[in-house]
Amino acid sequence: MPTKFAVFVVLLLGQVACAPKTVLTAEMQPRTIKALNLEETLSQRDEVMLAYALTAYDANNRAVSVVNGGWGVSSVRKNEEIALAQKAQPLQLNVPKNGRVVASVVLIEVDDAGQAQTMLNQIRQIHNVVSVPAGLLLTATEVLTPLKYITIGLTAAGLGVKLVDQFNDDDLLGQSSAELNEKDLVSGTTTSRTISANLTGTNLRDTYAYQLQYDVRLKRVKMTVARR
Repeated sequence: MPTKFAVFVVLLLGQVACAPKTVLTAEMQPRTIKALNLEETLSQRDEVMLAYALTAYDANNRAVSVVNGGWGVSSVRKNEEIALAQKAQPLQLNVPKNGRVVASVVLIEVDDAGQAQTMLNQIRQIHNVVSVPAGLLLTATEVLTPLKYITIGLTAAGLGVKLVDQFNDDDLLGQSSAELNEKDLVSGTTTSRTISANLTGTNLRDTYAYQLQYDVRLKRVKMTVARR
């Protein structure tokens, strides 16, 4: 017959097993893209695509996981605004305790729609969180740009596609990134930012301008582990 102490221990372990745990979760959602001025003035439309990623870092500033997303290929005219909330897949991944997350996005003008669509299809097929191999980010001696973050994420996913090989430097219309860490949490539960990125530049005599909006959110999610 079990003693009172043994019963107490069993009940205590049961309470611990059922105690809620908190997980730090990051989310990214492209919202809108607006063409204020086109890169292609003759055709009066641009063919564009987005590639984006979330990269999680641990407390020691080591990249531990990444998830990739893509949208396009789409034709856009001057002053046209495209709502992306229902078209561009959201990203989500867990962030280690005391860690941070970097959201990265690039806007690319497409010359070969078929080739670009094939690449986007491959990105969508690997729409899952993958681990970042140790040392992968350390191979870059220069400052990591949003484009490099995304390229590293695709490499970590084993896609075998070098994003930078798919277009010329002139095809990169712009890039943006945002960072959130656990210290940014409001009331210890959630924090959210809407990023408005003005992507501008010139190509020969053509001056282009795009406005991109995307949301980045960091929140604590309570998870209850049920006792078996």
